[in-house]
Amino acid sequence: MTTSNIKHQPAGQFEDTRFEKIHNIVFLNSAEGSICVAQEIAELIRSKQAEYKPCILGLATGSSPIKVYEELVRMHKEEGLSFSNVVTFNLDEYYPMDKSSVHSYYYFMHQHLFNHVDINSENINIPNGTVSLAELHQYCIDYDLKIKDYGGLDFQLLGIGRTGHIGFNEPGSHYNSGTRSITLDHLTRADAAQSFLGIENVPKKAITMGIGTVKKAKRIVLLAWGHNKATVVKNAVEGEITSDVPASYLQEHNNTTFILNDEASQELTRIKTPWLVGPCIWTEELTSKAIIWLCQVTKKSILKLTDEDYNEYGMSSLISQEGSAYDVNIIMFNKLQHTITGWPGGKPNADDSSRPERANPVKKRVIIFSPHPDDDVISMGGTFDRLVEQGHEVHVVYQTSGNIAVSDLEALKFAEVIKDVIPKDLNIDNLIKKINSKKGDIEDDIEVRRLKRLIRKRESLAATRFIGVPDKNVHFLNLPFYETGTVKKNPIGQIDIDIVENLIAEVKPHQIFAAGDLADPHGTHKVCLDTIFAALENLKHNDYMDDCWVWLYRGAWHEWDIHQIDMAVPMSPDQVLRKRKAIFFHQSQKDGVMFQGNDTREFWVRAEERNNETAQIYHELGLADYAALEAFKKYHF
Repeated sequence: MTTSNIKHQPAGQFEDTRFEKIHNIVFLNSAEGSICVAQEIAELIRSKQAEYKPCILGLATGSSPIKVYEELVRMHKEEGLSFSNVVTFNLDEYYPMDKSSVHSYYYFMHQHLFNHVDINSENINIPNGTVSLAELHQYCIDYDLKIKDYGGLDFQLLGIGRTGHIGFNEPGSHYNSGTRSITLDHLTRADAAQSFLGIENVPKKAITMGIGTVKKAKRIVLLAWGHNKATVVKNAVEGEITSDVPASYLQEHNNTTFILNDEASQELTRIKTPWLVGPCIWTEELTSKAIIWLCQVTKKSILKLTDEDYNEYGMSSLISQEGSAYDVNIIMFNKLQHTITGWPGGKPNADDSSRPERANPVKKRVIIFSPHPDDDVISMGGTFDRLVEQGHEVHVVYQTSGNIAVSDLEALKFAEVIKDVIPKDLNIDNLIKKINSKKGDIEDDIEVRRLKRLIRKRESLAATRFIGVPDKNVHFLNLPFYETGTVKKNPIGQIDIDIVENLIAEVKPHQIFAAGDLADPHGTHKVCLDTIFAALENLKHNDYMDDCWVWLYRGAWHEWDIHQIDMAVPMSPDQVLRKRKAIFFHQSQKDGVMFQGNDTREFWVRAEERNNETAQIYHELGLADYAALEAFKKYHF
């Protein structure tokens, strides 16, 4: 896609965007969208250079624009893109915040962009997080005046928070507000808690460009990636203009584009319910999605839907295509019923033509990949238990050590227990000293990381022994990309892929279960899944891979939509309890886990409630009433 494809076009010109008030483009993934945006920025910089004029850029921070900056750096190094005429103004900064802190946006911008291009340091403008309170008001006025003196922003890059904020303009911000100090919303601070190692360490205030400042930019591009941005994107693009969703003010800007990945677009009407927008091509997936939606809207089970229901909700073309509501309903009911199985490894000596898994081989070699040392039991503990109980050779593979998720207090507890058992071990005294002397979120000492890794390892072994997996079938890969000692991880490397590839080649599995839980597009889960996909791509030409099926699970952060489910494994109340007990062995991740995410429930609670909710939806659609269901989607490689 060329840069011209993301130039503004009024949404009303297109029937498929008639619900939308802000122009937007959906990309398959964040990498493709970021490259396209970087190309537009580069085109602008070069056009200004040709006119011997400065290029005034408003820049954003956070995870969303990182790949844009990576592409700009690449173009500088490989294509000669010069930043000599570029003047930048950053959107915001935490307050108070010293620019030397790894949390400062000064540090962020230099790490991801400025240190790698030929920009004049005098042309870099980032709000000063150390300006005194007495000077802060005038400082903000001067920041806006400086932008005005340059003739305004030629291009403003934005992200969007789950509160709908742009910059740090939280709900309640005035449409004409200028640069100012602002108190951060609790949700904004909660989202930042992971990088600060706890919400208590996140500043409560920030300096931000105002809505009025942002709207004066000649061109605005907003980036949104991931499922957790989908609802606020819909509200901003399709809802009314309101201070409750500050990004909705961009409806009044005549040259704005939202750049979305597939996940962030899922709540837009033309994506979620396209039959309400116009004519549809009724694929099998869209048909399933529409029928389930219709059941939920009408509060009817599948077999109770009528021709009138389909006609009333814009789906008359579907029943015209298939014959009648009765015909459509039967097909859908059977399809959903066939996803349910109590035999996730296949039922021996049974007709498997309508079952999600094969009957043969009777005893399968199974690999359960777990990004962290607990995702296996949190997301598929019941299925895991069932596979072992039914006699399959189950291998559990923990891809990362998970050491960063062990708090210092938890590590100190274990270190002191060791000291009580071996009181003369001077190394333990030294380890305790290192933990006690740690300040803030500095990188863990290698010995502290080793202790934290061992805590996660022993908790995992306790859980797998409870389920009945022999220790020899439990593998700890400790993938190198993760082992930085900080929240920020290294990019995936060939060595990571090789480690996963070698393990698969050794086991030669008939089944692979992997985490497809990508609520955070920049998180460990995605990197771990990418290593598996890369390894499968390298191995797929081997004969033994012809017999290998891959199932993706979710559950720790969100769940598969019903129409996406290819296998649903029911659990009895007793099995739900067994799953809970297996999760409880991961004690360091219970009662105040460090990386709770945007869901305040403990992992065992959210897993149980999601499994129960899936079962409840199945029942409401007219199927059997189970205590809980674990859901999987088949991946075709």
